[in-house]
Amino acid sequence: MEMTPPEAPDINAGNMPPAVSVCLETMTKRADFLRASRARWKGAKGLTLQGRQRSPDETTTDVIRVGFTCSKKVGNAVARNRAKRRLREVARLILSTRGQPGWDYVLIGRKDVTATRDFKDLQGDLIYALKHVHQERS
Repeated sequence: MEMTPPEAPDINAGNMPPAVSVCLETMTKRADFLRASRARWKGAKGLTLQGRQRSPDETTTDVIRVGFTCSKKVGNAVARNRAKRRLREVARLILSTRGQPGWDYVLIGRKDVTATRDFKDLQGDLIYALKHVHQERS
């Protein structure tokens, strides 16, 4: 039986994944989540994004930190875990190319939507929310 190798991504089509992940760190400390909750945020159909730019005196200002949360409103443990898995994958794909170093992002799952929304639409939701979070306030 002959096996054919998978197709390589087309660089010209713009669907080339990053060769190396851009230092995405996962946030684990509650204090980091609380600081992000007091900063900028934007809701989209499939998720809510909170984002804040870290101050220069904080450590590791050159990496992107990301956290994930799904409350019990999202559903039972199976639904919450599914929603978080999808949020992790969306963050890996989108934040590695569109996230800004020195920022903290928290992706929050939404009830009945995050676990079932079309994956391309979920990616579009994160891109939409990122544009609004990164806009300068006037």
